[in-house]
Amino acid sequence: MPSATSVSSRAKDGLLATGILLIAFNLRPAIAAIGPVAGTIRETLDLSNSALGLLTTLPLLAFGSVSLLTPVITRRFGIPGMLAGAMGLLALGVAIRSIPWVAALFAGTVLLGIAIAFGNVLLPSLVKQSFSKKFGLMTSLYSGMMGVGAALAAGITVPLAEGNPWGWQGALAVWSLPALLALVVWLPQLSRSRQLLTADGPRKKGKYLGRSRLAWNVALFMGLQSFAFYVVLAWLPDMLQGRGANAVFSGWMLSLSQATGVLGSLITPLWAGKRSDQRSIIMVLVALETIALLGLIFPALGPVQLWVSLIGSSLGGAFGLALYLIVVRSADTETATRLSGMVQAIGYLLAATGPLVAGSLFDLTGDWRLVLLLLLVVAGIKLYSGLGAARAEVVSV
Repeated sequence: MPSATSVSSRAKDGLLATGILLIAFNLRPAIAAIGPVAGTIRETLDLSNSALGLLTTLPLLAFGSVSLLTPVITRRFGIPGMLAGAMGLLALGVAIRSIPWVAALFAGTVLLGIAIAFGNVLLPSLVKQSFSKKFGLMTSLYSGMMGVGAALAAGITVPLAEGNPWGWQGALAVWSLPALLALVVWLPQLSRSRQLLTADGPRKKGKYLGRSRLAWNVALFMGLQSFAFYVVLAWLPDMLQGRGANAVFSGWMLSLSQATGVLGSLITPLWAGKRSDQRSIIMVLVALETIALLGLIFPALGPVQLWVSLIGSSLGGAFGLALYLIVVRSADTETATRLSGMVQAIGYLLAATGPLVAGSLFDLTGDWRLVLLLLLVVAGIKLYSGLGAARAEVVSV
C-alpha cells in the first residue's frame, strides 16, 4: 500500500504536469487565430497587406529577441514565477489586441509575443528539472498540446467571429480565457519557485554556449525546421491554388498538414526517448520531408493529400525532436535554460525570414516550384546539422 508521502508526491507531479500541458496549449492559439480573420481585420482597420503581415512576424521577432534574455530574468524570479507571469502577460496581450484600434492591435501582439517567448524557452528547462526519467513522454505531450492549440484556434476562430456580436475582436479575445485558466491551475507551483529557481546549485561559470558546436547544431536544426514550417504555414494554400485548387480545398490541405504535424510531434519524442543517439530518426524525418517536397514539385507522382500529410508529419516530428534535443543534450537545468534560449532565439529569427524569403522568391520568378526547391536545400542543411545534434553527447557550462 503506497504511503501518504508517495500519494502526495504523485498528486503534486500530476498537478505540475497538468499545468505544463495547459501552458503548452496556450503557446500557439494567439498566433494561429490571426490568419483565418486576417481579411476582416484588414477591412475593419484599413490595413495594408504588409502591415497585416507584421501580425505574424512580430511574435516571431519577439521570440527571437526575448529568448536570449529569458535565462537571465529567470534567475531572479524562478521558472514557476516566470511562467505565471507569462500566462498573465499573454492574457493581457490578447485582450489589448482585441481592441478595435491599430495601435492596440500591434501593442497587444508584441506583449503576447514576449509572453509566449518565455513559455517557449522555459518549458524544456522545467521538463529537464522535474521529469528527468520521462523526458520523451513529457516532451511528446507538451509539443503535441502546442499543435492541438494551434489547430483548434485555426479551426474555430471564424465560427466564433461569426457567432458573437463582437465579431473578430470577440473571437480573438476568447483566447485570453485559456491563458487565465492555465494561470489559475499554475498558481500552486509558485510555492516551489525558490526550490525550482536554481535547483542544480549556484550558478556555474563555464564556457560560452556560442563556442559549442553541439549547441549550434541543435540551434540550426531548430531554426531550419522553423523556417520550413512557417513557409508551409504561410504559402501552402497559395501554392495549391496556383496549380488550380480552389480556396476551400487549399485551406483544408493546410489543416491536414497541421493535424498530421500534431501526430508527428507526439510520436517522435517518444521514439527518440528510446535511444541515446537520434541520428537515424533525423534521417527518416528528412527523407519523408524530401519525398513530400518532390511530390509537391511533381504533382503527377501522387495525390496532394499524401504529400501534405508527409510534410506535416515530418515537420511536426522535427519540431518535437528539436524540443527533446534541448532537454537531452543539456547536462543540467541551468544548461537547458541557456541552450533553450539560444536555440529558440536563432530558431525563431530564422523562422521570421522564411515567409518573406519565399514570398519574395515567388514575386521575382512567379514559380512556386523554386520555393519548394529552396525548401529541399534547407532540408539538406537541416540533415547535416541534425546529424551533429543527434549524437549522444551533452552540452555543459
